[in-house]
Amino acid sequence: MKYDTNQLEINKVQKSKIEEVNFDNLVFGEIFTDHMFECDYVNGEWQNPKIKPYGPIQLAPSAKVFHYGQAVFEGMKAYKDEDDQIWLFRPDENFKRINKSSARLAIPEFPEEFFFNGLEELLKLEKDWIKKGFGNSLYIRPFVIATEECVSANPATKYKFMIICSPAQAYYSGEVRVQFSEKYSRAADGGVGAAKAAGNYAAQFYPTNLAKEAGFQQIIWTDANTHEFLEEAGTMNIFFRVGDKLITAPTSDRILDGVTRKSVIDLAKDLNIEVEVRRVKVSEIVEAARKGELKEIFGSGTATVINPISGFGYKGEKFELPKLEDSYGKSFKDRLMKIQYNQAEDKHGWRHLVK
Repeated sequence: MKYDTNQLEINKVQKSKIEEVNFDNLVFGEIFTDHMFECDYVNGEWQNPKIKPYGPIQLAPSAKVFHYGQAVFEGMKAYKDEDDQIWLFRPDENFKRINKSSARLAIPEFPEEFFFNGLEELLKLEKDWIKKGFGNSLYIRPFVIATEECVSANPATKYKFMIICSPAQAYYSGEVRVQFSEKYSRAADGGVGAAKAAGNYAAQFYPTNLAKEAGFQQIIWTDANTHEFLEEAGTMNIFFRVGDKLITAPTSDRILDGVTRKSVIDLAKDLNIEVEVRRVKVSEIVEAARKGELKEIFGSGTATVINPISGFGYKGEKFELPKLEDSYGKSFKDRLMKIQYNQAEDKHGWRHLVK
């Protein structure tokens, strides 16, 4: 079915709240822009797409999202270059993934025409919220929730697709030490680990709190069957540098197909860095650390781009990683961000200009 983008209704705020925002002191994800995109699924189709002032939405206590967790989301960013052009980074991947996540939770897929038309019109309205400067960006959160008023345990017949935006600065996490999980797992075979389902993240909070109590900031999750293989770090994909080789776990129905992850793998190949995409044993990483062969561990994701890890713990033993001037993680982050901010050649065609 072809969706008509002329259906988009735009209702602007009377007065922007942007003057009230201190852009030099932003806390990630706490401040939101003036407008939001909204589209409802009713009577078997997506309809009535609109952009309206950001504000509360009204849901019945019986809305199925509260009872059965039909909710998925995405994370993206918009960047402004020195010529005031607005860029997205691989938005086609985010669009495909939110529909893949939706399908896994029996949520109707969202039309591509509505997604890109709504997103671009929203970004043009919020252009002043996207600040120039390396590290500044606008974080974009598309999400879908089940809104049908019914508590029967089956898929909803009504949904709401929304996009909200939050100005962001460069993300510095400081020294991050992780704990290799011995008991808890992020996802299981046949589960929803490959989907950005809201419940995946809620389930991570408790074991992460336990890791924090033990002196770590995050967890590297292990497989649910044996806890012998390393899979993801907190909410990020994970990379290990052993010698000059880069190793990362393959995507599966347990592991999220990260956009930054894919980009790092491609950049590594561009630089002739050997990359192995395979299952990674806990024992081999511990052994590499003992031998001094483990040079780096870093996570990749939209919010942080690359998050270096300074050390890890496993079965009561702690390991510190060397501080490298020529780290792979630092190089990948710099190269990725220069592409995102239109400061470097984009040989892969990842940038998307908002016109």
